[in-house]
Amino acid sequence: MIAVVLLGGLLSAALSVADEKAAGEKTAAAAKADADGWQPLFNGKDLDGWKVTNFGGEGDVLVENGDVVITQGADLSGIHTEKKLPKSNYEVQFEAQREAGGDFFAGLTFPIRDSFCSLIIGGWGGGVCGISSLDGMDASENDTTTYQQFDKGRWYRVRLVVRDNHISAWIDDNQIVDVDTTDRRIGVRFEVERSKPFGFATYATTGRIRKARIRSLPPESAGATKSTEEKSDKN
Repeated sequence: MIAVVLLGGLLSAALSVADEKAAGEKTAAAAKADADGWQPLFNGKDLDGWKVTNFGGEGDVLVENGDVVITQGADLSGIHTEKKLPKSNYEVQFEAQREAGGDFFAGLTFPIRDSFCSLIIGGWGGGVCGISSLDGMDASENDTTTYQQFDKGRWYRVRLVVRDNHISAWIDDNQIVDVDTTDRRIGVRFEVERSKPFGFATYATTGRIRKARIRSLPPESAGATKSTEEKSDKN
């Protein structure tokens, strides 16, 4: 009888642990995406799911007060992930800040279908923004090139929308990229190859990233409209 009671107690404890684990996994899964489909890219505590990119001469990367801090290196510094993320029809939003240095403080390398390219914020001496690379031309020399002054210590909202044949990007409420990629040769500069498939980088600059999130978008043929995408920026 005692053995039966002990066995029953052990089974009950095991089931309780299993139930708690299942509940925890369910809660974690539910926390991954909100009602609008947004999934956080960072957990706000550490770099779980991310790797410091081995560029050579890179600075440290840490999490401080919920911000991802990419510290200034000799040249490139950053992190990348191999998480299963969408390759097209998706949107990324984050806030970025230049804390020190004078070059790009947010370089996001991302996929577009089977290719990759980078959105550069504040490069080439501090003010150039655009896509690297299109038809072999960098963000400083193609039709996505724009210029903007960036103040150290100020947060800027960055938004990127990737479609099968289109890339759009905004800084705050200003659209800086609106390019049809049909029949364009899309690629990354060789220096940032190691940021693929999805990664953030800085160049000789300390940058901070926060509130980074991603969500899938319905294909345009399924009713996605420009007004819908513009509205999503208010969420």
